[in-house]
Amino acid sequence: MTLALGFFVWGAQSRAQDGLEPLTIVTATGTYAFQVEIAADPASRERGLMFRRYMRADRGMLFEFPTNEPVSFWMKDTYIALDMLFLAPDGTVTRVAENAEPMSETLIPSGGPCVGVLELDAGLVQRLGVKPGDKVKAAFFGG
Repeated sequence: MTLALGFFVWGAQSRAQDGLEPLTIVTATGTYAFQVEIAADPASRERGLMFRRYMRADRGMLFEFPTNEPVSFWMKDTYIALDMLFLAPDGTVTRVAENAEPMSETLIPSGGPCVGVLELDAGLVQRLGVKPGDKVKAAFFGG
């Protein structure tokens, strides 16, 4: 069963013209579809969601890293509260950080090695019941 947070469901597709890619989160409560921006190079990873004032609930940003190692994030110059999912090479959620405080320079560590971090609107992790061990499916993780 695939749910789309009341918006719409995406099928398998390549990177869209608008630069968004499909991504799903599979939890014990269901499968949830998103369209995400990709931050795969140093400049886009550094910029992230800084200076944004709004993000739709069915959107997010996937940070892709070339190596599996610990990372830390902060919210400097980020105006919207975010939830972060730290991801293993196979897309398994290894750590969840909820409600990251906007504009904060407090570091949010991955707690171990990861190759990806998914940022979503704050509150979605709780609403969807996302927990460590759940899966994120996206092209970066081979599916």
